[in-house]
Amino acid sequence: MVNDFMKDEKVHEIYTSIVELETEIMKKWKIQTLVTAFKNNGISTDNGTEKVPYIYTFPHNFLEKNNLIKMNCVDLDKFNLTYNQDTMTIEGTPEVKLDDFFTIEFLVDGEEASEIKHQKQVKLLINPDPKSLWKDIPSDTNALFWKEDDKSEATKIGEKSIVVSSKRGRSHKNVGSFRDDDYAFKYFEDSEWTIVAVSDGAGSAKFSRKGSEIACSETIKCFENVAIKELELFEEEFNQFIDLKEGKQLEQAKETAIKAIYKVAVHAHTEIEKIASETALESPKAFDKTKILNKADYFHATLIFIAFKKINNKYVFLSFGVGDCPIGIINKDRTEAKLLNWLDIGKYGGGTRFITNREIFSSKERPIVSRFNVYITEDFSFLFLMTDGIYDAKFIVEANLEKTEKWLEFIADLEGRNEDNVTLDFSRDLNQLEENLNNWMDFWSKGNHDDRTLAIIF
Repeated sequence: MVNDFMKDEKVHEIYTSIVELETEIMKKWKIQTLVTAFKNNGISTDNGTEKVPYIYTFPHNFLEKNNLIKMNCVDLDKFNLTYNQDTMTIEGTPEVKLDDFFTIEFLVDGEEASEIKHQKQVKLLINPDPKSLWKDIPSDTNALFWKEDDKSEATKIGEKSIVVSSKRGRSHKNVGSFRDDDYAFKYFEDSEWTIVAVSDGAGSAKFSRKGSEIACSETIKCFENVAIKELELFEEEFNQFIDLKEGKQLEQAKETAIKAIYKVAVHAHTEIEKIASETALESPKAFDKTKILNKADYFHATLIFIAFKKINNKYVFLSFGVGDCPIGIINKDRTEAKLLNWLDIGKYGGGTRFITNREIFSSKERPIVSRFNVYITEDFSFLFLMTDGIYDAKFIVEANLEKTEKWLEFIADLEGRNEDNVTLDFSRDLNQLEENLNNWMDFWSKGNHDDRTLAIIF
């Protein structure tokens, strides 16, 4: 009976139609299931940052994994981004911070390409430019010991040139506090000596901005009035060494040089103590911590300085250092770098030492003589003095200061290999070089927002 029933042509047509409809329904159900599954699937792209190039590429198996045959990302204009279908990459440079959605248009397995596309909303977060979050509040010009927030110079010094910049750090700008760093330098035409000093005032010391200023200016003053005259004997002894090649003669010359520049370090220390005592008498209310007996502690500052001269076709460098600021020199052909001073870096925060510490002149653990150095070379390409605002960001750890490759990376950074595309061309006009150094000094380094001072002799 069933066979006879199915032989009926009309019945067979109806049956075939039912099977086809059932197949179509199941196909549409499968498509709807895949569409719903993809829409409910959480997709997270990388967060971007305002004004920083952004690139995000979907995983290579993204289409297969999600049963897609085609997809496109739209509504990216608001982010200033575009989508490349060939590489499945979202890229561009966001211009504004934004927390919004873009749209994925897609087709799933079983659909015809001509059918209406489905849409899925995906969230994309563009974080604000970290630099824009920092305030720039000027320091109080009426405050005791006010000084410029930023300063820089570039000039010829004998056969060499110097460019130097000192900038108030973002952490200081953010609260309207002062630039604690400082520097000073001078080239003496008569004697042909050059001296450069750099100092970093301690952030915890109320008048460290003045301490660093005094340390640098008095270094120059004492060198000019005392050390240059005493270094005449050193030059005689050094020339005798060149002629006779006797090691003892060189050691004697080094001893003479250290004695001369020792007086410079002592003078800087003494002058800070003098100014501190005078200030305490004139403005006693300014000293708010009664437990601090030594008023010079309010003026805590590190100090590095280096004096150099070309003698008998050799460059002689006389250096001193207290604190955590490095002096580095690179040879003429850029194949070797040397750190010219020992750094006071403790195993804990605040472990550094200052020119204001009396104990540095009597310490048995670190004898004062070990803070001086005499270095001799045929020529050099760069001589650097910097505060930790530069060193912490660019060298990270003290050990890297002993590595030539790290100094060469630092020079490459200065010469244009940096995120800001700022280039220092040391063969160009000094005014332009000074401007470019000031721009370079604004580099971004996460967690490093202290004052920055960098002196480059080349």
